[in-house]
Amino acid sequence: MAIFEEDPSAGKEFMGLIVAANPLGQMIFSPLFGWWSNKIHSIRIPMICSLTLFTVASAIYSSLELMPDNVKYWMWASRFLIGVSSSNTAVCRSYLSDATRLSERTNAVSMISLAQVLGFIIGPGLQALVTPLGSDGIQLFGGGVVFNMYTAPSWINVVMSIGNLIMFMPAVFEERRVAAREIMIMQGKTSEKETWKSIKPDYVSAWTLIVAFFVLVFNFVLLETLGTSLTMEQFAWSNEQAVHYMGILMSVGAIVALITFVAINPLCKFFPENQVLIWGGFSLMVLGRVLYIPWGDGPPKIAEVYNVTIPLTGNSTLDLTPDDEIFLGCPRTQQWCEITPALTLSQFIIGYAFTSIGYPIGVTLIQTIFSKVLGPRPQGVWMGLMTGSGCLSRVMGPVFVGSIYTRLGTYWTFGLTSVMMLVSMIWLLLSRKRLIPPIYDTATAAADPVELKDLKKTDIEQNGMSSVGAAIATGNLSTLPYIDEAEATDDRQIGVSAEGHEEMSHLLNAKNATIVAIGRSSDT
Repeated sequence: MAIFEEDPSAGKEFMGLIVAANPLGQMIFSPLFGWWSNKIHSIRIPMICSLTLFTVASAIYSSLELMPDNVKYWMWASRFLIGVSSSNTAVCRSYLSDATRLSERTNAVSMISLAQVLGFIIGPGLQALVTPLGSDGIQLFGGGVVFNMYTAPSWINVVMSIGNLIMFMPAVFEERRVAAREIMIMQGKTSEKETWKSIKPDYVSAWTLIVAFFVLVFNFVLLETLGTSLTMEQFAWSNEQAVHYMGILMSVGAIVALITFVAINPLCKFFPENQVLIWGGFSLMVLGRVLYIPWGDGPPKIAEVYNVTIPLTGNSTLDLTPDDEIFLGCPRTQQWCEITPALTLSQFIIGYAFTSIGYPIGVTLIQTIFSKVLGPRPQGVWMGLMTGSGCLSRVMGPVFVGSIYTRLGTYWTFGLTSVMMLVSMIWLLLSRKRLIPPIYDTATAAADPVELKDLKKTDIEQNGMSSVGAAIATGNLSTLPYIDEAEATDDRQIGVSAEGHEEMSHLLNAKNATIVAIGRSSDT
């Protein structure tokens, strides 16, 4: 969006606020959306409300040209509301944990992460696709809707959001929750609530993973934010060269990331997830950051300031542009440029390759292990905290670039991030025994080390019917699981109510069986 054209008062400082508005909104509201979905035991209403908000906010963003004044504030508000609507990420992650068995969780989370990466790939491609529309574009509905290179992506978002809204309607989307039911059967409990109340989450593991997620995303966002300007300053590339070569590198990196996402689930079948996270994810990220500590022979090419005064002799004239050789390189205004060795191109490419492999592994397995150590309880608030930590890193990334990289240079920037990654990796290594999902089936844990058995509908039916059959055969109704009707909210419990006990007692008495009916409404 050409915000400077619409509102000249929007300077670079305000543009920083606009960039931070999206993750700020998501960071604040992610735990709230997670709590909301837990409270109503459904994701449908939070998802519909968030998608509606996303549709409206995207429409506002696309219509900034129609605003009479204060365009920059409208833009900030629309970006903030889009961030608020993106809080549904926490709701989706929570539902994913509830709608999958433990044996399915890793693959499901990797597919969700894969979808996010596809969005990052398609987004820039979509922007390039609509660039030929230009700034004038096409005016629809008498000029009420302007479809140009700036607004087209947002209008496409509006259309896709409406499609998502339809997909979450009751006639299309049906919520299925199997995680707690699976553990309920394995533990022999009679209700899901009883199941998750009997399991206390490991708060140390949970907060360890939340902090690790922040560190991981912070390092990725830092590279994403710094990438283009870093190559321009270290390799003396023009803006066009930097955009072109970084586009190629990011495309190749995205392909590597896609392959990595697909390979995560098979890899975790041979090695424990916590070991893959530490040695396959964080170790590669540590190497990627360490490789960015410069080891060139000398400092990078120094660039003159664009508005510098150059003395001329005679009648000579110079027609200079920002892309002229004299202005390319590390700015002279950054004093560290003259004393810090340059980053080599091979360092940059190899470090980026390690990041393209390590980040997908880390971000997927952190979320997977996080959902498992929390157990079968509703995870909306916890997933909101996890999402919020990632958003905080997106807010702090640009601040870190401005305060550390610009003032102190590459040594401090990548030295500090290397230490952050290394400390986080060591802490995960020390906590690795906590990053293992508990075995819920205590009766078969020693004999059967398999993570979890397959959950089938016949298992539920056989478990329930075998209890009833045993009670009738022995004449002992106390073997039947008892259900308090005041707590029974759905058909996911296996047992007999007080009235059921009484009716079965009369039936067995008629056959001259000696029965002791145990039930709330029975007096015998």
